[in-house]
Amino acid sequence: MRKGRRALSVNGQLYVLLLPTLILFLLFRYWPMYGIQIAFKDYNAFLGFTKSPWIGFFHFKRFFNSYQFWKVLINTITLSFFQLIAGFPIPVILALMLHQVDNKRYKSIVQTVTYAPHFISLVVLVGLLSIFLSPRTGLINALITALGGDAKYFLGNAKLFKSIYVISGIWQNAGWGAIVYLAALSGISPTLYEAAEIDGANRFHRMIHVDLPGILPTIVILLILNVGKVMKLGFEKVFLMQNPLNLSSSEIISTYVYKMGILEAQFSFSTAVDLFNGIVNLIILLAANRLARKISEYSLW
Repeated sequence: MRKGRRALSVNGQLYVLLLPTLILFLLFRYWPMYGIQIAFKDYNAFLGFTKSPWIGFFHFKRFFNSYQFWKVLINTITLSFFQLIAGFPIPVILALMLHQVDNKRYKSIVQTVTYAPHFISLVVLVGLLSIFLSPRTGLINALITALGGDAKYFLGNAKLFKSIYVISGIWQNAGWGAIVYLAALSGISPTLYEAAEIDGANRFHRMIHVDLPGILPTIVILLILNVGKVMKLGFEKVFLMQNPLNLSSSEIISTYVYKMGILEAQFSFSTAVDLFNGIVNLIILLAANRLARKISEYSLW
């Protein structure tokens, strides 16, 4: 008790600064969890959360037995892992290459050009994709037809949906993601580079044996966090790119929850689907953290 009072008196101002964040999390993160109970009830808005009849795991069984289950689950997992495998290494490589550039002006220009797309909203980004990939007026199809090919409706091709989604995401976020690794690289001791140069190491050798081990803890932590978001694939971009022609590849759990919950007002069912999604995501995060701790010395906890 005395230690607690002493810590409060010494760090009181810091606790006051932390208070708004705690209140924010309580109101918008923890308090909404009270509504999870409707996943186990036949929710009726007139009866409310507590008085709606309890039906147990009915909605979960309904989702598992539906024809949509495997489609949305496989689409979510494949799109997420495709994005992770293709997109995660790019910011690391970009940061390592920029760190080796001596010309500060050129380096700053490249940084600006690469992380500027991050500030483009998803609505604008998808609009740009629609313009550039348009089968009638799109630049890409104009080049294809100029070379003797036939114009294609890229956004209507289910087989190309995942590639377009991931490539556009890399273009938008690679430069911004590299900032974290550049900050980590700036913390590496200059004596390590001097020792490497004395040993005759060139730029590539310094990148492999000094830079990469120096940012390895950051890479592992961010990799765990990204793996922990595998099932929480962003809703907005997928929904904006979605159309009836690519629905077989673009229907993921988050868009399915939106359609069931908001458009069809099946609140209990959509809550059950999203709760299942969150539980699977938590399991993947715990497994990734444990695996990282076994393979390397770094983990979230």
